[in-house]
Amino acid sequence: MIYYIVALVVILIDQLTKWLVVQYMELGESIPIITDVLYITSHRNRGAAWGILQGQFWFFYIITVIVVIGLVVYIQRLPRGEKLFGTALGLMLGGAIGNFIDRLFRQEVVDFIHTYIFTYSFPIFNIADSALCIGVSLVLLQTLIDGRKEKENA
Repeated sequence: MIYYIVALVVILIDQLTKWLVVQYMELGESIPIITDVLYITSHRNRGAAWGILQGQFWFFYIITVIVVIGLVVYIQRLPRGEKLFGTALGLMLGGAIGNFIDRLFRQEVVDFIHTYIFTYSFPIFNIADSALCIGVSLVLLQTLIDGRKEKENA
């Protein structure tokens, strides 16, 4: 199915970019892409978003396995023609597995995308995190579309 290919592409890009950061950058090193807006910054996270739950590996292992199983089951049961929703699930699956690989083999997640929103330094993230956020946003968008269609049909 195409949604598993979406997940695989996310995993491959995520792991490649993390490998490049680990191989070619010192921890804490930052390369400006767009000054005061976007940097590639070598960072490690032993927790979840914003560094919460530092070192709680078993918690992350269990939650990720449950999420991955749930996403696979949902993809398997997805009716044909649900392209937006399927793509969202594929992005979420790839993102979850990408960060799971880091936690499993590195005991930390490699983050490197560092953005500034005006003067706010947004927490550093990676491709897997981006795929998860985009996937969740697409699920919300699909939910809004479905809700609007239901109102029109009622």
